[in-house]
Amino acid sequence: MKEASTELNTRIAERVRGLRAERGLSLDALATRSGVSRSMISLIERGENNPTAVLLDRLAQALDVPLASLFDNPTPRPEPIARRAAQTVWRDPASGYLRRSVSPTGADIRTQIVEVEFPPQARVAYDSLERLQGVQQLVWLLEGRLQLTVDQTVHTLEAGDCLAMTLGVPIVFHNPGQAPARYAVVLTRS
Repeated sequence: MKEASTELNTRIAERVRGLRAERGLSLDALATRSGVSRSMISLIERGENNPTAVLLDRLAQALDVPLASLFDNPTPRPEPIARRAAQTVWRDPASGYLRRSVSPTGADIRTQIVEVEFPPQARVAYDSLERLQGVQQLVWLLEGRLQLTVDQTVHTLEAGDCLAMTLGVPIVFHNPGQAPARYAVVLTRS
């Protein structure tokens, strides 16, 4: 997994650097917009840091893209099938959650599916308020228990439950159980 992790860090580096360049942002401008230090962004863009999900979320917001898009190939080839062996897998170094990008790639695909294995007692807080407009998110719990706090409303999900939300408010994912939780996230852009 070490080699895959290095390859993914390189992909994330290319995506962040490319998106920053497309938007005409300097490192300082992106740092100001994201609240992430200039030196940390530089490390990420050189592939020398294994950033957390929260850090990547801040950068994604500042770049006005969904978090999931930072894991995409910089120049995705449209593919109708995403074979499991070729799907991008990433582990958040802070919480230990494992994220698999399940969706095929392509410019015209507006829906992304992500599978997540969330460790017992893990918590990830996406506390930012400015997110992409028009992004709908479904969280379908496949195994375990999951507690989601959306803005200030707490939702406890059991296996089989599905929660719909519009991004734009703080969201906290928490596994209150003693077993891993496994869920699918479906993101749709309008």
